[in-house]
Amino acid sequence: MASWLTQLQDISPYLAVFVMGLMGGVHCLGMCGGIVGALSVGQSRSGQKHSLTDQLPILLGYNFGRITSYVIAGALAGGLGALTLSFANAEQTRHILQNMQLLSAAFMIALGLYLANIWHGVAYLERAGKGLWRHIEPVGRRFLPIDSAYKAIPFGLVWGWLPCGLVYTFLFMSISSGSATEGALLMLCFGLGTLPNLLIMGTLANHLLQWVRKPAVRVGAGLTVIIMGCWMLYQAL
Repeated sequence: MASWLTQLQDISPYLAVFVMGLMGGVHCLGMCGGIVGALSVGQSRSGQKHSLTDQLPILLGYNFGRITSYVIAGALAGGLGALTLSFANAEQTRHILQNMQLLSAAFMIALGLYLANIWHGVAYLERAGKGLWRHIEPVGRRFLPIDSAYKAIPFGLVWGWLPCGLVYTFLFMSISSGSATEGALLMLCFGLGTLPNLLIMGTLANHLLQWVRKPAVRVGAGLTVIIMGCWMLYQAL
């Protein structure tokens, strides 16, 4: 166990965020699965179903837009952290960074509990963002029906701001990075981690949804995220 934790400590934080995004994919499928499924099985103006060749550019366009929104949000969050630190001296900076890291670790553990269906505290964060989402969501409807990548990209840009506890958790990590660049890179790695699940979702929608709804799958993903959160907590302390 000790050797495994030592190896985990050596992993680049970007790779760790990518892995956590991958494990959090069970939540992504629940939040965005319906949207991606609709994109993949949607019909064109002629009423004919999209072929696999037609689906891929649309799915890639949607996910490109979605991840771009994550990167923008990460840069804003990291910039906020940097602005906060700019008003502190060296000693205050150390305490602020530690508190930010502790908060990030706590949110990571809460996220794991949420994924494992043990405690749904993270859901309150999602509810808090619904007020703003009501004003953003109608913009995305302007691009319906999604029959090309040119519509899928701006549609994804809008839906990247969908209230999501998973996204909010990693935004807290971006704030604790204390840098707009670091925050953007962290959210990029997180977005890339969620990408495989949502791309697969586009072609195996029904089968994949049935799989991720299995309690064992959710618990396994949740426990993995909890372990990583606990390790972050240990490092912060």
